[in-house]
Amino acid sequence: PDLVIMDIRMPDMDGIAAAKTLTQEKIAPVLLLTAFGDQPLVERAKEAGVVNYIVKPLRESEVTPAIEVALARYNEFRALEEKARSLSEQLETRKFVERAKGVLMAKQGLTEQEAFSKIQKTSMNSRKSMREVAEAILLTNEM
Repeated sequence: PDLVIMDIRMPDMDGIAAAKTLTQEKIAPVLLLTAFGDQPLVERAKEAGVVNYIVKPLRESEVTPAIEVALARYNEFRALEEKARSLSEQLETRKFVERAKGVLMAKQGLTEQEAFSKIQKTSMNSRKSMREVAEAILLTNEM
């Protein structure tokens, strides 16, 4: 689903716990629509990762903007998560390449630029990522 709209109090389960599961599993963003606005519930909802919390009674004119804002915030969050993941992967790749350059410089007497060029050329020729090439160099060096 694109968005789950649910109440806190449900017959068989705690809505905030269900919301937490939905958000942690990245199934869908959750908008809570409830008659309960006390601060401890709001705090639990925030900790559960809900994207919006609306207290009843509400006017029909409030529903569409709440949904639009909830979806926008969720999409922004997902984009930031992806960006963080990508940056983390880039950093890890850079660490492997730096270590592999060090190995090539020590074992083959290459300059830093020559070592980098060798990794880059091997990557292009073998159609493997620079990280894969760097990992192979490091693995070979360990033997």
